[in-house]
Amino acid sequence: MDNMRFLLAALLCLAPLWADAGAKSAFDKPTLDAYIRHALVIPANVTMKIDDPKPAAAKGFQEVAVHLTFGQASKDLTFYVSDDGTHIFRGDLYDVRTSPFQAQLDKLKTDLSPSYGTPGAPAVLVIFSDFECPLCKQEAQTLKDHLLLTYPTQVRVYFKDFPLDPIHPWARTAAIAGRCIFRENPKAFWDYHDWMYAHQEEIKPDNVKAKIMEFAAAKNLDAVQLGRCLDEKTTEGEVNASVAQGKSLGVDATPTIFLNGRPLVGNVPWEQLKTIIDEELHYQQTAHNAGENCCEVKIPSALNN
Repeated sequence: MDNMRFLLAALLCLAPLWADAGAKSAFDKPTLDAYIRHALVIPANVTMKIDDPKPAAAKGFQEVAVHLTFGQASKDLTFYVSDDGTHIFRGDLYDVRTSPFQAQLDKLKTDLSPSYGTPGAPAVLVIFSDFECPLCKQEAQTLKDHLLLTYPTQVRVYFKDFPLDPIHPWARTAAIAGRCIFRENPKAFWDYHDWMYAHQEEIKPDNVKAKIMEFAAAKNLDAVQLGRCLDEKTTEGEVNASVAQGKSLGVDATPTIFLNGRPLVGNVPWEQLKTIIDEELHYQQTAHNAGENCCEVKIPSALNN
């Protein structure tokens, strides 16, 4: 009889475990895959890769990165899963002790990137752009017309390559050339930047190199060195690194600007951008948790000047 009571007690203790044995958990990758596809209407021909969970900044949750690919297009999503695997959410996780955009600031690296503006400025704009993108051309013109005129000492701008290969066939060549020119003459990069956008409608996949060499001749750049750099794709690794950084930040469209880490997607009209910059400058007067020191790795080099 005592043995029977012990067996019944053991069965009662195990009953909750049996009840949960068939329960769904977001830590089961096939379950999470199916759930996300259903929630976000992601078709089967989109490849989904789910990373292993890692501790999230918020207690009680694990962070899970999800990578979507379709052909050459890709998009990264971040989900937070409760420790018991029953709840998930998408969104931004904030820590009031740091910048609301600390996660972005931690990933932004601007060393050896073309820049203009004031070193040490309280407002830093990092622009992921594509030379073949019409909206990028418009945003570049907006910044050229207004930014330094309005903020002569308060801003610093960095350029990052993000060629949209699936839809812009000559953008990568232009990005590689831009990095080649930056290596040879950092100050000439911005002339190239402006020239490529000014001549954007004239450039085609079959004449892009000739157009780049036309610019080089007008600026007395070393055509032999530039041609070799282009033919050998010497700087493509730098372009790839810039694209990878953008993807880690969730960039999937150009232009995308990070203003002290705050993402601004698309061609932002000047009055709207000015309002956001003004608010950021006002905030930085007391917060001091972004600006020039937020996202720059200091490397002694003439290219940083």
